[in-house]
Amino acid sequence: MSVAAQNGAALPAVDQRQVMGAVAASCLGWALDLFDLFVLLFVAPVVGRLFFPSEHAMLSLAAVYASFAVTLLMRPLGSAWFGSYADRHGRKGAMIIAVVGVGLSTAAFGVLPTVAQVGLVAPILFLVLRLVQGVFVGGVVASTHTIGTESVAPKYRGAVSGLIGGGGAGLGALIASLTYLAMSALFPGAAFEVWGWRCMFFTGIISSVLGLFVFSSLEESPLWKKLAAEKAAKAAAQKLDAPVEVARSPLRTLFSSDYRSILLVNLLLTIGGGSGYYLTSGYLPTFLKVVSHAPNGAAAAILLICSVAVVIASVAAGHLSTFIGRRSAFIWLGVIRLFALPALFLLLPTAQSITMIGVYAVILSALGSAGYAPILIFLNERFPTAIRATGTGLSWNIGFAIGGMMPTAVSLVAKDASELPVTLAIFVGAISVIFLTGAFIVPETRGRLDQVAARDAV
Repeated sequence: MSVAAQNGAALPAVDQRQVMGAVAASCLGWALDLFDLFVLLFVAPVVGRLFFPSEHAMLSLAAVYASFAVTLLMRPLGSAWFGSYADRHGRKGAMIIAVVGVGLSTAAFGVLPTVAQVGLVAPILFLVLRLVQGVFVGGVVASTHTIGTESVAPKYRGAVSGLIGGGGAGLGALIASLTYLAMSALFPGAAFEVWGWRCMFFTGIISSVLGLFVFSSLEESPLWKKLAAEKAAKAAAQKLDAPVEVARSPLRTLFSSDYRSILLVNLLLTIGGGSGYYLTSGYLPTFLKVVSHAPNGAAAAILLICSVAVVIASVAAGHLSTFIGRRSAFIWLGVIRLFALPALFLLLPTAQSITMIGVYAVILSALGSAGYAPILIFLNERFPTAIRATGTGLSWNIGFAIGGMMPTAVSLVAKDASELPVTLAIFVGAISVIFLTGAFIVPETRGRLDQVAARDAV
């Protein structure tokens, strides 16, 4: 019998309803938070003019993406706080606080005054709120990116990794696309720049309420329950006159010599995967507007289809890693991305119809997300249960924070919209090399999630 099987037999009994609930909650939690982040990407040109006005349109756009990057920079801090809480006290509580926090902070953007109303105070308030939102988003990653894969059977973990990481992002983008489509219809033309963008942000209240409703009935993962039981049994077995063993915090353990190098190597994949995502799905709404000049309705429809493609491609890529291994999946996907992503960015401006623009955009977004679909389960398998939320959250968020800076860099490097295709092609080519480097360096981790180290009980 394998080690995974032996450990799996010792886990608390879990019914299918609980498993499905954990997977659905993980996917929904990440989708709701990506929805809140995508709202800004959909209204980036409007927000740029209202909060970061400039005579140079690309500088204004770069400022908006910089504010997006600010949120990402705060995510590691959120992972440190919420991840440590999730490892010590459970994934559920951390998930509820973080998801509700993201939704409320998103809604708050809708009441911010603009530069025309309060001057320099407007961008300052905007950036401060982005910092607060970033902390909560980091907390969501630490909790949602562990409870789902810890609950599901080993043969489905790759698919669930894609469903949560890429599918959750696709679902979040899909909800944002539908919201954008609805708000564009309700507030056509100039009205969108007055009330439409504000109502886009107000929908964050819905994600908070929905998250609170769904996650309140969620149970902890069986792996975390097992760890908690082991800790309780060990504490009960200690004699009163025995010296008290002081447990190290998950964060301190993660940065010890045992795991520090693991964290650093993980970043090659998360930086490459995160950059690929933000330069494809993340930059696509802007690309369709300023390069392809697609009408609002057509752009929203294309992005909606792209979101569906992202979900399908992510689940497929994640499940592929179960059959051929995580490392092999990274290598094959990395090679495909290295050649396909730059080519697609160069082909998009040549498209002669909305249909062809849509075809290129769908393939681009699908490949951009498929590359990082197995990263979630890979990160989970790199750390024991006692530090899994902290290790996964920080590995993911540090890499994606750096990746989130790429759209800002692209907007600054490109002198005008006509240079965006070539600039994006160069950037996605470079980050694909980083991704492939990580793929060749990292070890194979498939099947290691249940191999709980002895240090889990401390």
